[in-house]
Amino acid sequence: MAKCKKCGTVVSSPKKKWTMAGRPSKAGKRTQLEIGLFDCPKCKKSFREVLSKKII
Repeated sequence: MAKCKKCGTVVSSPKKKWTMAGRPSKAGKRTQLEIGLFDCPKCKKSFREVLSKKII
């Protein structure tokens, strides 16, 4: 569940999902991010939202 950044409508399911590795912290640990691409049905704006974070 993500909230549109333009109009505030709650969008339940992403159009697309992918994972990527974030930047390493000062301790050298990396974070794996799962990102979703959402389309707002009300204002037709697409936006990204981080769905989960995991230290790898």
